[in-house]
Amino acid sequence: MHSVPVVVRHDERELTGAVRPGESWAAAATRIAATVSGEPVADDLSGATLRFAVEPDQRIVLRAMTRGDLPLLTRWLQQPHVRRWWHADGDPSPERVVATYGPRVDGTTPIRMWVVDLKGHSIGFVQDYRISDYPDFALLTPDPDAIGLDYAIGEPAWAGRGLGARVLWSWMRGARHRFPDATAYFAAPDHRNAASLRILEKAGFDQGTWFDEPQRDGRVATVVGCTLDVRRVLGVA
Repeated sequence: MHSVPVVVRHDERELTGAVRPGESWAAAATRIAATVSGEPVADDLSGATLRFAVEPDQRIVLRAMTRGDLPLLTRWLQQPHVRRWWHADGDPSPERVVATYGPRVDGTTPIRMWVVDLKGHSIGFVQDYRISDYPDFALLTPDPDAIGLDYAIGEPAWAGRGLGARVLWSWMRGARHRFPDATAYFAAPDHRNAASLRILEKAGFDQGTWFDEPQRDGRVATVVGCTLDVRRVLGVA
């Protein structure tokens, strides 16, 4: 079997190696970076060479969203670069955001909400769920047992700065322990959302089938199913 080359960037250095037989991509990066301080995170896993980075000063942390974060979430959802893709829930007024996302924050729905923190700043959010908890959606996906996710960097100042794959990597590492039985993660961005599709590629997702997804507002969106092979990329929890 052809070995997959790995590069881990740390400051001005590039540590090199390859994925060993039976080894996950994450484990290979950790082994190659063993001589430096810090955990490797995905930089670009879409090419023939897997690229990771060790940047402790750019450490991204996901924390459980609370009702106190809902005003912040409202402001993010009102940003044009977010609202373009998050319009299905209707106008993101404070009242609608509380009604829609409050139950998710409270834990009374299958969806869980997470706030993305970087350097003491809250910059975006991720939501996740078991696809099988939503039968209508599960019928459209290749793996109904996968964990679905949606995400956005809400702060305009932090959008477009190459953080998306690292946000997903942080979520993935946490999801690996929260959903130890899951063998796939799944996201389905709008087919026009080139930035989101590129982020998923860089985080290790493979693009699959295009399909039409009914929206809550009655419209239909053509989306691209993107799947991450959890064992190949992250290994066993």
